[in-house]
Amino acid sequence: MEDWDPEDVRFWEGKGKRIARRNLALSVASEHIGFSVWSMWSVLVLFMSPRIGLPFTPGEKFLLVVVPTLVGAVLRLPYSHAVTRFGGRNWTVFATAVLLVPACGAAYFTQRPGTPLWVFLLIGALGGVGGGNFASSMTNITAFFPQRHQGWALGLNAGGGNLGVAVVQLLGLLVIATAGDTHPSYVAAFYLPLIVLVSLLAALRMDNLAPVVRGEEGARRGALREALGVAHTWWISLLYIGTFGSFIGYGFAFGLVLQTHFGSTPLQAASYTFLGPLLGSTARPFGGRLADRWGGARVTAWTFAGMAAGTTGLLLASRHGSFALFVAGFTVLFVLTGIGNGSTYKMIPAVFAERAGREVTGGADATPAFARARRLSGAVIGIAGAVGALGGVAVNLAFRAAYGSGGGSGAPAFLAFLGFYALCVAVTWVVYLRPARARRQPEPRAARRGVTRV
Repeated sequence: MEDWDPEDVRFWEGKGKRIARRNLALSVASEHIGFSVWSMWSVLVLFMSPRIGLPFTPGEKFLLVVVPTLVGAVLRLPYSHAVTRFGGRNWTVFATAVLLVPACGAAYFTQRPGTPLWVFLLIGALGGVGGGNFASSMTNITAFFPQRHQGWALGLNAGGGNLGVAVVQLLGLLVIATAGDTHPSYVAAFYLPLIVLVSLLAALRMDNLAPVVRGEEGARRGALREALGVAHTWWISLLYIGTFGSFIGYGFAFGLVLQTHFGSTPLQAASYTFLGPLLGSTARPFGGRLADRWGGARVTAWTFAGMAAGTTGLLLASRHGSFALFVAGFTVLFVLTGIGNGSTYKMIPAVFAERAGREVTGGADATPAFARARRLSGAVIGIAGAVGALGGVAVNLAFRAAYGSGGGSGAPAFLAFLGFYALCVAVTWVVYLRPARARRQPEPRAARRGVTRV
């Protein structure tokens, strides 16, 4: 599509809003299924037992959830650039349809007793492609919406995708409750027709946005190189490790932690694991909305303070063996990670729009300055998404080290998480909140174009 300018109010109200919302809806559907396939192993491992000929140890099961997390994190950066090379519609169709491969593999081999661990590790790695959908989807949707609406749009897009974690776990509960805990293949098979349907809808109803597709190879590489050299890229990536890394890490590990720590049955574990990701995913758009109103840095700082308090509750619950307090503490953490996901991602376009505003104040031309800011925002979205997802790997490795072959305590892992959240509070204050307080002077109207509080 040519002449796309969402910052033009007349264009946006005339036809831009309708087109953007249609693409957003299908982007959410594709990302949702991607997350479901990506996090499917958090459910499938609950079924794996000697009863179905898959007698893996807790350490091996934690490894099965680490592998797709790692692959999904690594793929996020190339996926974010794929949109600019192939177009949002084209890449969404491919990225959705390719999910048939890991879904079919999981449906087939979970029915084969005695299948070795390496086969499932390979299928899990293939399932990691679903984690890459997030980056391509977010990069694409950023270009459709004006900066003043990006907090809500990005939050809704990501929250709808994150819901895939809760839905696949709820599906696992449904399968266990109706067919028993010996049919993991039903979970994978459920997604096969949905993958086909969403691929077709994306092909028919989504758009390739010309300003995105046209962002030539040199410009894309230049934006990535420039973003890699900007300190904000790494500070925001660190914060995103704490928010999204915690969300996806806890989402993958929660059921296994309940089984290992409290000896829960598959039904008992599945009865609780979906609730936290469901509430966390629902909270993400509101984190973006709160950031639109109060500033992303302020919301993010309070979120990390709350996560530190919630982790302290988990330590107490672990020490006293309180199942109810343990589940409640994890649920609170999931909600806060959702809010923090939305507020942290909102900081990305706000930071670079503010930089562009300062350039315009210094005499630069507004149009190229804000166009460059949008390119940098897209690059940082890909980088932060990839680095943040690696936090999920760290969470699961911490749990694997803490619980080992079935014994041990989760306390060392929780202490590590508590220290990291305290670090994130300090970084948010020192890098974003304190400088903002020192900068209390009005800017010219041109400098404020599209700028919201960081």
